[in-house]
Amino acid sequence: MVDLLPFLVSGLGIGAVYALSGVGLVVLYRSSGVLNFAFGALGAIGAYVAWSLLDQDWPQWLAWASAIATAMALSLAYGRLLAPKLAHRDPTIRSIGTLGFALIVMGFTEWYWGAQPRRLVLPTDAEALEFADVRLTYTRVLGLTLALAMMAGIGLLLSRTRIGLKMRALANDRDLSALLGIRVLQVDTVAWVLSGAFAGVCGLLLANIVRLQATLLTFLVIPAFAAAILGRLNSLPVTVTAGISIGVLEALAITVPGFAPYRTAVPFLVALAAILFFRSDARKA
Repeated sequence: MVDLLPFLVSGLGIGAVYALSGVGLVVLYRSSGVLNFAFGALGAIGAYVAWSLLDQDWPQWLAWASAIATAMALSLAYGRLLAPKLAHRDPTIRSIGTLGFALIVMGFTEWYWGAQPRRLVLPTDAEALEFADVRLTYTRVLGLTLALAMMAGIGLLLSRTRIGLKMRALANDRDLSALLGIRVLQVDTVAWVLSGAFAGVCGLLLANIVRLQATLLTFLVIPAFAAAILGRLNSLPVTVTAGISIGVLEALAITVPGFAPYRTAVPFLVALAAILFFRSDARKA
């Protein structure tokens, strides 16, 4: 019988990144109603910035900070310059706008750094928790900790702060919120910056756990969407649980005879099943 523990441990690591990404998507959606297809691309370019700075012997903390700052700056630029021009368009149009932005960022990343896969080494790779002959690196522990901590932090932000109240008001009715005196652009800016920060952190983690490649990291958005959809783009705990579960299922798929080469399709299948389920559920209602 196949020992499933190593696959479970591996799945927890990648699942934590999916969960963290899903939270980043939900935060922006709950404020602006936009599904950010550029999330993975922003994480990718941030990770490449960190890799380049480390290659030039910059201090590690500055490389990580620069990666997150790059993702935040690009997210902010889109949120302030382009997103407002689409604010009154159909939600589908607003989301497709971020897809175009994702393709631009991905294309630039591949042009500048090339398509050759790399790996980003983090200081947390050196140590690990060991149990039952299985190593759980501190990088994976960090991913799990961040996913849970940010879920709690964002939950408190949305429920206990003035800016969180404004973000929830925008999600319900942007026009009415503007009439009530809420500065829509200011609140949107906070949401885009937060989403960029999540993208930067997730890009660093995934570039370490899997590999640093623009196309791969850009498509990180698919498992994140699956997690967010399972959380109905609203529930942070369900989104985190779904993200971790998707990562574990993807890892366990290696043990299924004949399906191992297609294990990366698991997030796509989960996303498709979630969309079909919720659509049929909405029709019944």
